[in-house]
Amino acid sequence: MSTLDQRTQAPQEQRRAGRWIALTVLVLAVLLVAVDATVLGLATPFLTEDLKPSGTQLLWIGDVYSFVIAGLLVSMGSLGDRIGRKRLLLVGATAFGAVSVLNAYASTPEMMIAARALLGVAGATLMPSTLALIRNLFHDPRERSLAIGIWGAMASAGAAVGPVVGGFLLEHFWWGSVFLINLPVMAVLVLVGLRMIPESKNPAPGPWDLGSVALSFLGMIGVVYAVKEMAARGVGWGAVVAGLGGLAALGWFVRRQLTLPAPLLDMRLFHHRGFSAAVLADLLTILGLSGLVFFLSQFLQLVQDRRPLEAGLAELPATVGAVVAGLIAGRVARHYSVRAVVSGGLGAIGLALAAVTAIHKETGYPLIGALLLVVGVGAGFAFTVTADVILSSVPKEQAGAAGAVSETAYELGAALGIALLGSVVTGVYQDFVTPQGVPQAVAAAAHDSLGGAVEAAQGLPAPQADALVVAAQEAFVEGLRLAAGAGAAVLLATAVAAWFLLRGQKLAEGVVQE
Repeated sequence: MSTLDQRTQAPQEQRRAGRWIALTVLVLAVLLVAVDATVLGLATPFLTEDLKPSGTQLLWIGDVYSFVIAGLLVSMGSLGDRIGRKRLLLVGATAFGAVSVLNAYASTPEMMIAARALLGVAGATLMPSTLALIRNLFHDPRERSLAIGIWGAMASAGAAVGPVVGGFLLEHFWWGSVFLINLPVMAVLVLVGLRMIPESKNPAPGPWDLGSVALSFLGMIGVVYAVKEMAARGVGWGAVVAGLGGLAALGWFVRRQLTLPAPLLDMRLFHHRGFSAAVLADLLTILGLSGLVFFLSQFLQLVQDRRPLEAGLAELPATVGAVVAGLIAGRVARHYSVRAVVSGGLGAIGLALAAVTAIHKETGYPLIGALLLVVGVGAGFAFTVTADVILSSVPKEQAGAAGAVSETAYELGAALGIALLGSVVTGVYQDFVTPQGVPQAVAAAAHDSLGGAVEAAQGLPAPQADALVVAAQEAFVEGLRLAAGAGAAVLLATAVAAWFLLRGQKLAEGVVQE
Protein backbone atom coordinates (compact mmCIF):
# COMPACT_ATOMS: atom_id res chain seq x y z
CA MET A 1 0.00 0.00 0.00
CA SER A 2 1.38 3.41 -0.93
CA THR A 3 1.98 6.21 1.54
CA LEU A 4 -0.82 8.23 -0.12
CA ASP A 5 -3.28 5.35 0.30
CA GLN A 6 -2.32 4.98 3.95
CA ARG A 7 -2.84 8.69 4.56
CA THR A 8 -6.23 8.55 2.87
CA GLN A 9 -7.36 5.45 4.76
CA ALA A 10 -6.47 6.82 8.21
CA PRO A 11 -8.83 9.82 8.12
CA GLN A 12 -11.59 7.58 6.72
CA GLU A 13 -11.18 5.17 9.63
CA GLN A 14 -11.19 8.07 12.06
CA ARG A 15 -14.37 9.46 10.53
CA ARG A 16 -15.98 6.01 10.67
CA ALA A 17 -15.13 5.65 14.37
CA GLY A 18 -16.14 9.26 15.00
CA ARG A 19 -19.66 8.63 13.70
CA TRP A 20 -20.28 5.95 16.30
CA ILE A 21 -18.75 8.02 19.11
CA ALA A 22 -20.98 10.92 18.06
CA LEU A 23 -23.97 8.55 18.11
CA THR A 24 -23.25 7.62 21.73
CA VAL A 25 -23.48 11.32 22.60
CA LEU A 26 -26.71 11.77 20.65
CA VAL A 27 -28.42 8.91 22.42
CA LEU A 28 -27.62 10.57 25.75
CA ALA A 29 -30.08 13.29 24.70
CA VAL A 30 -32.66 10.60 23.98
CA LEU A 31 -31.93 9.09 27.39
CA LEU A 32 -32.41 12.51 28.99
CA VAL A 33 -35.90 12.93 27.55
CA ALA A 34 -36.97 9.31 28.10
CA VAL A 35 -35.91 9.29 31.75
CA ASP A 36 -37.77 12.54 32.42
CA ALA A 37 -40.95 11.23 30.83
CA THR A 38 -40.99 8.01 32.85
CA VAL A 39 -40.02 9.27 36.30
CA LEU A 40 -43.01 11.61 36.36
CA GLY A 41 -45.39 8.65 36.47
CA LEU A 42 -43.55 7.14 39.44
CA ALA A 43 -43.36 10.47 41.25
CA THR A 44 -47.07 11.24 40.74
CA PRO A 45 -48.33 9.65 44.01
CA PHE A 46 -45.68 11.49 46.07
CA LEU A 47 -46.15 14.72 44.16
CA THR A 48 -49.91 14.45 44.77
CA GLU A 49 -49.43 14.09 48.52
CA ASP A 50 -47.04 17.05 48.72
CA LEU A 51 -48.46 19.59 46.27
CA LYS A 52 -52.10 18.45 46.56
CA PRO A 53 -53.11 19.16 42.96
CA SER A 54 -56.71 18.74 41.86
CA GLY A 55 -57.54 16.02 39.33
CA THR A 56 -57.45 18.60 36.53
CA GLN A 57 -54.14 20.04 37.73
CA LEU A 58 -52.68 16.54 37.89
CA LEU A 59 -53.61 15.98 34.25
CA TRP A 60 -52.02 19.32 33.34
CA ILE A 61 -48.83 18.32 35.14
CA GLY A 62 -48.86 15.11 33.10
CA ASP A 63 -49.52 16.58 29.69
CA VAL A 64 -48.45 20.25 29.57
CA TYR A 65 -44.91 19.15 28.67
CA SER A 66 -46.30 17.33 25.64
CA PHE A 67 -48.54 20.25 24.70
CA VAL A 68 -45.66 22.74 24.62
CA ILE A 69 -43.17 20.43 22.97
CA ALA A 70 -45.70 19.49 20.28
CA GLY A 71 -46.29 23.17 19.54
CA LEU A 72 -42.57 23.94 19.17
CA LEU A 73 -41.02 20.84 17.61
CA VAL A 74 -41.54 21.86 13.99
CA SER A 75 -40.16 25.34 14.69
CA MET A 76 -37.13 23.98 16.55
CA GLY A 77 -36.42 21.35 13.91
CA SER A 78 -36.45 24.04 11.25
CA LEU A 79 -34.29 26.29 13.43
CA GLY A 80 -31.71 23.51 13.75
CA ASP A 81 -31.61 23.16 9.96
CA ARG A 82 -30.78 26.86 9.81
CA ILE A 83 -28.41 27.64 12.70
CA GLY A 84 -26.86 24.18 13.09
CA ARG A 85 -28.21 21.02 14.69
CA LYS A 86 -25.25 20.60 17.01
CA ARG A 87 -25.58 24.14 18.33
CA LEU A 88 -29.30 23.72 18.97
CA LEU A 89 -28.78 20.36 20.65
CA LEU A 90 -26.15 21.64 23.09
CA VAL A 91 -28.08 24.80 23.96
CA GLY A 92 -31.24 22.76 24.49
CA ALA A 93 -29.47 20.19 26.66
CA THR A 94 -28.06 22.93 28.89
CA ALA A 95 -31.49 24.52 29.26
CA PHE A 96 -33.09 21.11 29.91
CA GLY A 97 -30.75 20.49 32.82
CA ALA A 98 -31.28 23.96 34.29
CA VAL A 99 -35.07 23.77 34.11
CA SER A 100 -35.01 20.30 35.68
CA VAL A 101 -33.85 22.02 38.88
CA LEU A 102 -36.95 24.21 38.76
CA ASN A 103 -39.11 21.08 38.42
CA ALA A 104 -37.38 19.50 41.41
CA TYR A 105 -38.07 22.42 43.73
CA ALA A 106 -41.62 23.31 42.61
CA SER A 107 -43.70 24.14 45.70
CA THR A 108 -47.20 24.53 44.25
CA PRO A 109 -49.22 22.81 41.49
CA GLU A 110 -49.13 26.01 39.45
CA MET A 111 -45.34 26.23 39.74
CA MET A 112 -45.00 22.60 38.72
CA ILE A 113 -47.18 23.12 35.65
CA ALA A 114 -45.09 26.17 34.65
CA ALA A 115 -41.85 24.25 35.18
CA ARG A 116 -43.09 21.36 33.04
CA ALA A 117 -44.02 23.86 30.31
CA LEU A 118 -40.53 25.36 30.34
CA LEU A 119 -39.06 21.88 30.19
CA GLY A 120 -41.13 21.37 27.05
CA VAL A 121 -39.50 24.39 25.45
CA ALA A 122 -36.06 22.93 26.13
CA GLY A 123 -37.10 19.41 25.16
CA ALA A 124 -38.33 20.61 21.78
CA THR A 125 -34.73 21.29 20.78
CA LEU A 126 -33.38 17.81 21.57
CA MET A 127 -35.24 15.09 19.69
CA PRO A 128 -35.34 16.67 16.18
CA SER A 129 -31.65 17.50 16.49
CA THR A 130 -30.68 13.91 17.31
CA LEU A 131 -32.60 12.41 14.39
CA ALA A 132 -31.35 15.05 11.96
CA LEU A 133 -27.73 14.50 13.03
CA ILE A 134 -28.12 10.73 12.57
CA ARG A 135 -29.46 11.34 9.06
CA ASN A 136 -26.41 13.46 8.23
CA LEU A 137 -23.85 11.32 10.05
CA PHE A 138 -24.80 8.02 8.40
CA HIS A 139 -25.06 8.11 4.62
CA ASP A 140 -24.89 4.33 4.23
CA PRO A 141 -28.48 3.01 4.60
CA ARG A 142 -27.22 -0.09 6.40
CA GLU A 143 -25.39 1.94 9.02
CA ARG A 144 -28.27 4.40 9.31
CA SER A 145 -30.77 1.63 10.06
CA LEU A 146 -28.54 0.28 12.79
CA ALA A 147 -28.02 3.79 14.19
CA ILE A 148 -31.78 4.38 14.26
CA GLY A 149 -32.21 1.02 15.99
CA ILE A 150 -29.67 2.02 18.64
CA TRP A 151 -31.38 5.41 18.97
CA GLY A 152 -34.74 3.74 19.58
CA ALA A 153 -33.21 1.14 21.89
CA MET A 154 -31.73 3.89 24.04
CA ALA A 155 -35.12 5.59 24.25
CA SER A 156 -36.55 2.30 25.49
CA ALA A 157 -33.63 1.78 27.85
CA GLY A 158 -34.25 5.25 29.25
CA ALA A 159 -37.83 4.23 29.89
CA ALA A 160 -36.40 1.43 32.06
CA VAL A 161 -33.60 3.36 33.72
CA GLY A 162 -36.01 6.13 34.69
CA PRO A 163 -38.38 4.00 36.80
CA VAL A 164 -35.60 1.94 38.40
CA VAL A 165 -33.40 4.90 39.32
CA GLY A 166 -36.46 7.00 40.09
CA GLY A 167 -37.88 4.27 42.31
CA PHE A 168 -34.61 4.05 44.23
CA LEU A 169 -34.52 7.83 44.71
CA LEU A 170 -38.16 7.97 45.80
CA GLU A 171 -37.51 5.38 48.47
CA HIS A 172 -34.54 7.32 49.88
CA PHE A 173 -35.12 10.99 49.01
CA TRP A 174 -37.95 13.42 48.26
CA TRP A 175 -39.85 13.33 44.95
CA GLY A 176 -37.94 16.28 43.47
CA SER A 177 -34.76 14.21 43.37
CA VAL A 178 -36.04 12.27 40.34
CA PHE A 179 -35.65 15.39 38.19
CA LEU A 180 -32.11 16.09 39.35
CA ILE A 181 -30.82 12.90 37.69
CA ASN A 182 -31.02 14.86 34.42
CA LEU A 183 -28.05 16.99 35.48
CA PRO A 184 -25.16 14.49 35.18
CA VAL A 185 -26.49 13.20 31.84
CA MET A 186 -26.74 16.75 30.53
CA ALA A 187 -23.22 17.54 31.69
CA VAL A 188 -21.72 14.54 29.89
CA LEU A 189 -23.72 15.30 26.74
CA VAL A 190 -22.53 18.90 26.54
CA LEU A 191 -18.88 18.29 27.43
CA VAL A 192 -18.39 15.34 25.08
CA GLY A 193 -20.70 16.70 22.39
CA LEU A 194 -18.67 19.89 22.05
CA ARG A 195 -15.74 17.83 20.79
CA MET A 196 -17.24 14.78 19.11
CA ILE A 197 -20.42 15.86 17.29
CA PRO A 198 -19.82 17.45 13.87
CA GLU A 199 -21.95 20.44 12.96
CA SER A 200 -24.46 20.14 10.12
CA LYS A 201 -27.09 22.44 8.68
CA ASN A 202 -28.87 23.35 5.48
CA PRO A 203 -26.36 25.26 3.30
CA ALA A 204 -29.13 27.46 1.85
CA PRO A 205 -31.88 27.55 4.50
CA GLY A 206 -33.57 30.91 4.07
CA PRO A 207 -34.91 32.99 6.98
CA TRP A 208 -36.65 31.53 10.06
CA ASP A 209 -40.19 32.84 9.65
CA LEU A 210 -41.47 34.04 13.03
CA GLY A 211 -45.04 34.29 11.75
CA SER A 212 -45.00 30.59 10.93
CA VAL A 213 -43.51 29.82 14.36
CA ALA A 214 -46.35 31.65 16.08
CA LEU A 215 -49.03 30.07 13.91
CA SER A 216 -47.77 26.52 14.44
CA PHE A 217 -47.48 27.01 18.20
CA LEU A 218 -50.87 28.66 18.66
CA GLY A 219 -52.55 26.18 16.34
CA MET A 220 -51.22 23.09 18.09
CA ILE A 221 -51.90 24.45 21.57
CA GLY A 222 -55.43 25.53 20.63
CA VAL A 223 -56.42 22.19 19.16
CA VAL A 224 -54.90 20.10 21.95
CA TYR A 225 -56.38 22.32 24.66
CA ALA A 226 -59.82 22.04 23.08
CA VAL A 227 -59.63 18.25 22.95
CA LYS A 228 -58.52 18.12 26.57
CA GLU A 229 -61.26 20.41 27.80
CA MET A 230 -64.01 18.66 25.86
CA ALA A 231 -62.85 15.28 27.13
CA ALA A 232 -62.75 16.50 30.74
CA ARG A 233 -65.76 18.83 30.94
CA GLY A 234 -67.80 18.30 27.80
CA VAL A 235 -68.45 20.78 25.02
CA GLY A 236 -68.15 24.36 26.25
CA TRP A 237 -67.71 27.74 24.65
CA GLY A 238 -64.11 28.07 25.78
CA ALA A 239 -63.12 24.73 24.29
CA VAL A 240 -65.00 25.39 21.05
CA VAL A 241 -63.38 28.81 20.59
CA ALA A 242 -59.93 27.40 21.35
CA GLY A 243 -60.42 24.49 18.95
CA LEU A 244 -61.71 26.62 16.10
CA GLY A 245 -58.97 29.17 16.68
CA GLY A 246 -56.36 26.42 16.65
CA LEU A 247 -57.68 24.90 13.44
CA ALA A 248 -57.76 28.33 11.81
CA ALA A 249 -54.16 28.98 12.86
CA LEU A 250 -53.02 25.60 11.49
CA GLY A 251 -54.86 26.24 8.23
CA TRP A 252 -53.20 29.63 7.94
CA PHE A 253 -49.86 27.99 8.75
CA VAL A 254 -50.24 25.47 5.91
CA ARG A 255 -51.29 28.18 3.47
CA ARG A 256 -48.35 30.34 4.50
CA GLN A 257 -45.90 27.46 3.98
CA LEU A 258 -47.18 26.95 0.43
CA THR A 259 -46.45 30.58 -0.45
CA LEU A 260 -43.10 31.18 1.29
CA PRO A 261 -39.94 30.72 -0.81
CA ALA A 262 -38.21 29.18 2.25
CA PRO A 263 -41.00 27.66 4.38
CA LEU A 264 -40.63 26.62 7.99
CA LEU A 265 -41.98 23.20 6.96
CA ASP A 266 -41.96 22.02 3.36
CA MET A 267 -45.48 20.65 2.91
CA ARG A 268 -44.32 18.64 -0.11
CA LEU A 269 -42.86 16.13 2.35
CA PHE A 270 -46.40 14.84 2.91
CA HIS A 271 -46.76 13.97 -0.78
CA HIS A 272 -44.60 10.93 -0.04
CA ARG A 273 -47.10 8.22 0.95
CA GLY A 274 -44.59 6.34 3.08
CA PHE A 275 -43.67 9.50 5.02
CA SER A 276 -47.30 10.42 5.70
CA ALA A 277 -48.30 6.86 6.63
CA ALA A 278 -45.39 6.48 9.05
CA VAL A 279 -46.18 9.79 10.76
CA LEU A 280 -49.88 8.89 11.09
CA ALA A 281 -49.04 5.45 12.47
CA ASP A 282 -46.75 6.98 15.11
CA LEU A 283 -49.39 9.49 16.21
CA LEU A 284 -52.21 6.97 16.58
CA THR A 285 -50.01 4.36 18.24
CA ILE A 286 -48.82 6.73 20.94
CA LEU A 287 -52.37 7.99 21.41
CA GLY A 288 -53.57 4.45 22.11
CA LEU A 289 -50.63 3.61 24.38
CA SER A 290 -50.19 6.77 26.43
CA GLY A 291 -53.12 6.23 28.77
CA LEU A 292 -51.73 2.84 29.81
CA VAL A 293 -48.21 4.21 30.24
CA PHE A 294 -49.33 7.18 32.35
CA PHE A 295 -51.62 5.23 34.69
CA LEU A 296 -49.77 1.91 34.93
CA SER A 297 -47.36 3.16 37.61
CA GLN A 298 -50.30 4.32 39.71
CA PHE A 299 -51.95 0.91 39.29
CA LEU A 300 -48.81 -0.92 40.39
CA GLN A 301 -48.21 1.36 43.37
CA LEU A 302 -51.61 2.51 44.60
CA VAL A 303 -53.72 -0.51 43.65
CA GLN A 304 -51.29 -3.42 43.99
CA ASP A 305 -49.34 -1.75 46.83
CA ARG A 306 -45.88 -2.04 45.27
CA ARG A 307 -43.01 0.16 46.35
CA PRO A 308 -41.69 2.67 43.76
CA LEU A 309 -38.56 0.66 43.00
CA GLU A 310 -40.58 -2.55 42.69
CA ALA A 311 -43.01 -0.81 40.36
CA GLY A 312 -40.12 0.41 38.21
CA LEU A 313 -38.63 -3.07 37.97
CA ALA A 314 -42.06 -4.50 37.13
CA GLU A 315 -42.11 -2.45 33.91
CA LEU A 316 -38.76 -3.80 32.64
CA PRO A 317 -40.21 -6.46 30.27
CA ALA A 318 -41.55 -3.71 28.00
CA THR A 319 -38.09 -2.20 27.78
CA VAL A 320 -36.34 -5.49 27.11
CA GLY A 321 -38.76 -6.28 24.31
CA ALA A 322 -38.42 -2.83 22.75
CA VAL A 323 -34.61 -2.85 22.86
CA VAL A 324 -34.28 -6.30 21.27
CA ALA A 325 -36.92 -5.65 18.62
CA GLY A 326 -35.51 -2.21 17.78
CA LEU A 327 -32.02 -3.56 17.11
CA ILE A 328 -33.24 -6.21 14.63
CA ALA A 329 -36.15 -4.26 13.12
CA GLY A 330 -34.23 -3.13 10.02
CA ARG A 331 -33.16 -6.65 9.12
CA VAL A 332 -36.63 -8.11 9.71
CA ALA A 333 -38.32 -5.36 7.66
CA ARG A 334 -35.99 -5.99 4.75
CA HIS A 335 -36.45 -9.76 4.93
CA TYR A 336 -40.25 -9.56 5.03
CA SER A 337 -41.67 -6.08 4.34
CA VAL A 338 -42.10 -2.71 5.99
CA ARG A 339 -45.86 -3.04 6.22
CA ALA A 340 -45.68 -6.55 7.67
CA VAL A 341 -43.37 -5.45 10.48
CA VAL A 342 -45.24 -2.22 11.29
CA SER A 343 -48.72 -3.74 11.07
CA GLY A 344 -47.65 -6.84 12.98
CA GLY A 345 -46.09 -4.76 15.74
CA LEU A 346 -49.14 -2.52 16.07
CA GLY A 347 -51.49 -5.51 16.03
CA ALA A 348 -49.52 -7.17 18.84
CA ILE A 349 -49.79 -4.01 20.96
CA GLY A 350 -53.51 -3.82 20.28
CA LEU A 351 -54.08 -7.42 21.40
CA ALA A 352 -52.04 -6.84 24.57
CA LEU A 353 -54.12 -3.77 25.39
CA ALA A 354 -57.28 -5.77 24.81
CA ALA A 355 -56.05 -8.28 27.39
CA VAL A 356 -55.53 -5.43 29.88
CA THR A 357 -59.32 -5.03 29.99
CA ALA A 358 -59.42 -8.20 32.10
CA ILE A 359 -56.96 -7.17 34.82
CA HIS A 360 -57.96 -6.49 38.43
CA LYS A 361 -56.28 -5.78 41.76
CA GLU A 362 -55.31 -9.42 42.32
CA THR A 363 -53.95 -10.03 38.80
CA GLY A 364 -50.62 -11.82 39.11
CA TYR A 365 -47.41 -10.32 37.82
CA PRO A 366 -46.63 -13.08 35.28
CA LEU A 367 -49.62 -11.96 33.19
CA ILE A 368 -48.80 -8.27 33.57
CA GLY A 369 -45.15 -8.90 32.71
CA ALA A 370 -46.06 -10.96 29.64
CA LEU A 371 -48.39 -8.23 28.36
CA LEU A 372 -45.69 -5.60 28.87
CA LEU A 373 -43.20 -7.75 26.95
CA VAL A 374 -45.60 -8.01 24.00
CA VAL A 375 -46.17 -4.25 24.05
CA GLY A 376 -42.41 -3.63 24.09
CA VAL A 377 -41.67 -5.97 21.18
CA GLY A 378 -44.47 -4.51 19.08
CA ALA A 379 -43.42 -0.94 19.79
CA GLY A 380 -39.74 -1.69 19.11
CA PHE A 381 -40.50 -3.09 15.68
CA ALA A 382 -43.05 -0.46 14.66
CA PHE A 383 -41.35 2.72 15.86
CA THR A 384 -37.88 1.82 14.59
CA VAL A 385 -39.10 1.03 11.10
CA THR A 386 -41.36 4.10 10.85
CA ALA A 387 -38.47 6.33 11.97
CA ASP A 388 -36.27 4.79 9.26
CA VAL A 389 -38.97 5.36 6.64
CA ILE A 390 -39.43 9.00 7.69
CA LEU A 391 -35.72 9.88 7.63
CA SER A 392 -35.07 8.00 4.39
CA SER A 393 -37.94 9.80 2.61
CA VAL A 394 -36.41 13.29 2.75
CA PRO A 395 -33.21 15.02 1.57
CA LYS A 396 -30.61 15.36 4.29
CA GLU A 397 -30.96 19.17 4.18
CA GLN A 398 -34.52 18.78 5.52
CA ALA A 399 -33.67 16.15 8.12
CA GLY A 400 -34.39 18.50 11.00
CA ALA A 401 -37.86 19.29 9.75
CA ALA A 402 -38.58 15.61 9.07
CA GLY A 403 -37.37 14.60 12.52
CA ALA A 404 -39.50 17.36 14.01
CA VAL A 405 -42.62 16.11 12.22
CA SER A 406 -41.95 12.61 13.52
CA GLU A 407 -41.50 13.83 17.08
CA THR A 408 -44.51 16.15 16.79
CA ALA A 409 -46.65 13.13 15.96
CA TYR A 410 -45.21 11.33 18.99
CA GLU A 411 -45.74 14.20 21.42
CA LEU A 412 -49.16 15.16 20.05
CA GLY A 413 -50.25 11.55 20.30
CA ALA A 414 -49.05 11.42 23.91
CA ALA A 415 -50.83 14.65 24.81
CA LEU A 416 -54.07 13.62 23.13
CA GLY A 417 -53.86 10.13 24.61
CA ILE A 418 -53.41 11.39 28.16
CA ALA A 419 -56.17 13.96 27.62
CA LEU A 420 -58.69 11.56 26.06
CA LEU A 421 -57.90 8.24 27.71
CA GLY A 422 -56.83 9.94 30.92
CA SER A 423 -60.17 11.69 31.04
CA VAL A 424 -61.89 8.31 30.67
CA VAL A 425 -60.02 7.03 33.73
CA THR A 426 -60.68 10.23 35.67
CA GLY A 427 -64.36 10.36 34.69
CA VAL A 428 -65.04 6.78 35.77
CA TYR A 429 -62.99 7.22 38.94
CA GLN A 430 -64.76 10.37 40.09
CA ASP A 431 -68.15 8.64 39.90
CA PHE A 432 -67.40 6.06 42.59
CA VAL A 433 -69.85 5.90 45.50
CA THR A 434 -68.44 7.18 48.79
CA PRO A 435 -68.89 4.68 51.66
CA GLN A 436 -71.25 5.73 54.43
CA GLY A 437 -69.83 7.71 57.32
CA VAL A 438 -67.00 9.37 55.34
CA PRO A 439 -66.93 13.16 55.99
CA GLN A 440 -67.74 15.36 53.01
CA ALA A 441 -64.34 17.07 52.98
CA VAL A 442 -62.54 13.72 52.95
CA ALA A 443 -64.84 12.42 50.21
CA ALA A 444 -64.14 15.49 48.06
CA ALA A 445 -60.38 14.97 48.41
CA ALA A 446 -60.74 11.26 47.63
CA HIS A 447 -62.67 11.96 44.42
CA ASP A 448 -59.93 14.21 43.04
CA SER A 449 -57.41 11.40 42.48
CA LEU A 450 -56.50 7.93 43.70
CA GLY A 451 -53.44 9.34 45.47
CA GLY A 452 -55.71 11.82 47.21
CA ALA A 453 -58.00 8.99 48.34
CA VAL A 454 -55.12 7.02 49.82
CA GLU A 455 -53.86 10.07 51.68
CA ALA A 456 -57.32 11.16 52.86
CA ALA A 457 -58.08 7.68 54.20
CA GLN A 458 -55.16 7.88 56.61
CA GLY A 459 -57.15 10.18 58.90
CA LEU A 460 -60.19 7.87 59.11
CA PRO A 461 -60.95 4.93 61.41
CA ALA A 462 -59.71 1.64 59.96
CA PRO A 463 -63.09 0.27 58.71
CA GLN A 464 -63.99 3.51 56.91
CA ALA A 465 -60.45 3.95 55.58
CA ASP A 466 -60.40 0.44 54.11
CA ALA A 467 -63.83 0.88 52.55
CA LEU A 468 -62.87 4.23 50.99
CA VAL A 469 -59.58 2.94 49.55
CA VAL A 470 -61.20 -0.23 48.15
CA ALA A 471 -63.98 1.78 46.49
CA ALA A 472 -61.46 4.21 45.00
CA GLN A 473 -59.19 1.40 43.77
CA GLU A 474 -62.06 -0.47 42.12
CA ALA A 475 -63.20 2.68 40.33
CA PHE A 476 -59.65 3.42 39.15
CA VAL A 477 -59.19 -0.10 37.79
CA GLU A 478 -62.53 0.08 35.99
CA GLY A 479 -61.46 3.33 34.34
CA LEU A 480 -58.10 1.81 33.40
CA ARG A 481 -59.84 -1.17 31.79
CA LEU A 482 -62.09 1.08 29.71
CA ALA A 483 -59.14 3.21 28.62
CA ALA A 484 -57.19 0.08 27.64
CA GLY A 485 -60.14 -1.13 25.57
CA ALA A 486 -60.30 2.19 23.73
CA GLY A 487 -56.54 2.07 23.18
CA ALA A 488 -56.80 -1.47 21.82
CA ALA A 489 -59.41 -0.36 19.28
CA VAL A 490 -57.16 2.51 18.13
CA LEU A 491 -54.10 0.24 17.79
CA LEU A 492 -55.90 -2.50 15.86
CA ALA A 493 -57.46 0.03 13.49
CA THR A 494 -54.02 1.64 12.97
CA ALA A 495 -52.50 -1.77 12.21
CA VAL A 496 -55.07 -2.34 9.44
CA ALA A 497 -54.53 1.16 8.03
CA ALA A 498 -50.74 0.74 8.04
CA TRP A 499 -51.06 -2.50 6.07
CA PHE A 500 -52.68 -0.63 3.18
CA LEU A 501 -50.91 2.74 3.44
CA LEU A 502 -47.41 1.22 3.56
CA ARG A 503 -48.04 -1.06 0.58
CA GLY A 504 -44.92 -1.23 -1.57
CA GLN A 505 -42.82 0.76 0.91
CA LYS A 506 -39.27 -0.57 1.32
CA LEU A 507 -36.22 0.37 3.31
CA ALA A 508 -33.20 1.48 1.31
CA GLU A 509 -31.50 -1.35 -0.58
CA GLY A 510 -28.87 -3.18 1.39
CA VAL A 511 -30.15 -2.31 4.85
CA VAL A 512 -28.52 -4.98 6.96
CA GLN A 513 -27.56 -4.59 10.61
CA GLU A 514 -24.02 -5.85 10.89
